[in-house]
Formats: sequence, structure tokens, C-alpha cells
Amino acid sequence: MNTSNFHLSLPCQDIVATKAFYINELGFLCGREAHNWIDISLFGNQITFAEDSKSKIVTRFYSLDDKRLPLFHIGVILDRKEWEAQLKKHWAKPYLEIEPTAFLGDKVGEHESFFVKDPNGYYLEFKTFNKPQEIFNQ
Repeated sequence: MNTSNFHLSLPCQDIVATKAFYINELGFLCGREAHNWIDISLFGNQITFAEDSKSKIVTRFYSLDDKRLPLFHIGVILDRKEWEAQLKKHWAKPYLEIEPTAFLGDKVGEHESFFVKDPNGYYLEFKTFNKPQEIFNQ
């Protein structure tokens, strides 16, 4: 499997609120920053938030296993131990939007995930696979 990191740049409405959320609430590391943008380390991947006060995120939803999930979201796949640590850290927080759910029970790709929602309206998924080798299997 390729171990390269990725970079994603997204607009945000308020750079101060975005920084506070990702650093203080989620505990992610801050990289480079300026008055109108910031780099956040999402488990070693670079998410850049650039301030645009006119941007408005409206997320539609889809269904998977009778659950309502955000159509657009950012996700990270973690091993079981790290996933459980993240769940414990974010449990009962006001930003926990979709509680832990198991998907595709007893099928290829069975996994568990939970979602948090940031101040911009972005959903961030924390996911763990029961069999990590099935991440891309059909």
C-alpha cells in the first residue's frame, strides 16, 4: 500500500474558530499559518483551511445500512486502538454529530465509524475496519 500523504484545501468561514476547533477540541497539530489560512495535520495529512467569509457548506445525506450519512465528508481510517481512543476523547461532545455505528455487518468492508461536525459545516469521519485488508475489497 502507498504510504504517501495527501493535501486538501478547503474554504472556511472563520479562521480563528476553525483553528480553535481543530487544535483545542480535536487536538490536531497546527502547521504553517497566516492571517487568512492554516495548515492542520490530520494524522500526518495536510488540510489547509483558507478563510472565505462568504463560503457556506450545505451537506446533503445518503443512506447506508439504514443510516443517514453526510454525502460530502473528510475521513480518516484508523487502527482499532487509535479509533477507540478518538471515540473516547470525543464521546458526549457537542460536535459529535453521528454516534458510532457498524456498517456492512458480516460483509466485505465491515467497519465502524463516527462523525464530528466542525464550525464550517464539514463532517469529519473517524473509521476503523474490522479487517483492515478489506479497505478496498469488493
